[in-house]
Formats: sequence, C-alpha cells, structure tokens
Amino acid sequence: MERKEYANGEITIVWKPKLCQHSGVCVKTLPKVYNTKVHPWIKPENATTEELINQVAKCPSGALSIKEE
Repeated sequence: MERKEYANGEITIVWKPKLCQHSGVCVKTLPKVYNTKVHPWIKPENATTEELINQVAKCPSGALSIKEE
C-alpha cells in the first residue's frame, strides 16, 4: 500500500492516501499543518509534536499514524 512520510525531527506522520476519507477533519483541526491546496499537503513543522500526536489520534479512517524517530 502506498504511504508517504512527513517528519518534524521528533516524529514522523505516516499517511496512507488510499485509506484517507476525511481530510476535512485534519484541515479543520490543524490548518497550518494540513493544506490540500499545496504540496506537500502535510507540513508537520507548523505544529508541536504534542499537537500532531493528538490530531493523528483522531483520524477517523486510520490513514494517519505516528512513527517515532
């Protein structure tokens, strides 16, 4: 399965595009991190590690996960 990784130096967000069904949740929760209009659409450097972990835990489709560095 295709996956993309986005790191901030402490953690890596793993995104599985084929599972993603609710990107609006991400955009509304952390709009400075998730912006579907630009590439890359995930910019983890725009939030704290704690904010990222909390948001990824709320992913309803399981398309996002955290990999510790």
